[in-house]
Amino acid sequence: MKIGELSEKTGVSTRLLRYYEEVGILTPYRSANGYRGYGEPAIDRVLQIRELLEVGLTTEMIREVLPCLGKAKDEPPPEDCPAAKDLDGLRRQLSNVKRRIDVLQRNQRAIEVYLRTWEHAMAGTPQPADEVPRANVP
Repeated sequence: MKIGELSEKTGVSTRLLRYYEEVGILTPYRSANGYRGYGEPAIDRVLQIRELLEVGLTTEMIREVLPCLGKAKDEPPPEDCPAAKDLDGLRRQLSNVKRRIDVLQRNQRAIEVYLRTWEHAMAGTPQPADEVPRANVP
């Protein structure tokens, strides 16, 4: 697929995709006419890059660890991955990711309880005691 199609499928601008190529975190193939081409795995790769950026990794960190994360979601990482230059930075980012996951899970549970409460209210059925909303205590 061409860069425009990859942009459409991922929601990432072509300009940003070119930047990812420039910093070495996305590698297209070149067709005979010199156009960039991307296979289907590039979609997952771009989404993975976006997620890593969203949790605070720098493009430098991503360039170091990306080859060790596997090219596809279910692909195991290579066994010969070198240590990243900024292990402390990666550890901090991992801690941030875990903290965000905890917050997201708490919010998920709170929203589920809220929706169940209103669904029961709209249906006119009593809510089971174990589903009654409580103060959200972390």
